[in-house]
Amino acid sequence: MRAVPPRFGIVGWKDTGKTTMTARLVQELVRRGYRVATVKRAHAAFDIDRAGTDSHTHRMAGAAEVAIVSRNRWALMHENESGENEATLDEIVERLSPCDVVLVEGFKAERHPKVEMRHAANPAAPMLADDDPAIVALVFDEVPPEATRFGRPVFQRDQVGAIAQLVEEACELAGHARRTATR
Repeated sequence: MRAVPPRFGIVGWKDTGKTTMTARLVQELVRRGYRVATVKRAHAAFDIDRAGTDSHTHRMAGAAEVAIVSRNRWALMHENESGENEATLDEIVERLSPCDVVLVEGFKAERHPKVEMRHAANPAAPMLADDDPAIVALVFDEVPPEATRFGRPVFQRDQVGAIAQLVEEACELAGHARRTATR
């Protein structure tokens, strides 16, 4: 049985910058020598395949799973059957290749450590951290004057290095750095 990589989440309401923060954290952690995987929660039916491609034709013909493989990358698409439950985060992480850390965008209800993205354009949105002790920090466009009232670290969204340091600490990566870098 292989080791399960630690997870760190980026959560928030729609249009708060979750994807941008996830991408910037991936870049920073990779720069620090870690092998990083990501899992993104989608809320609606989505498709990563285009009509007219061979793999799309296979799926539309009824294939339960379609793998598409090239020299540069491969992808596996799984079709949920009618009544089949959505895959859990644990099930998806089990399918990932070995890595040092998994950054998880979305999956608000999961209990791994996470940051909550806040956007100045929507200050009235409920604060997820009020009901979620797994949120270890808040990320704002600009740190509000009342930041100390939140009872956890507060960052500006451009403090990616400091947020990456938080990820390293929360996932206990420091001291275990670059575990998969030689693979």
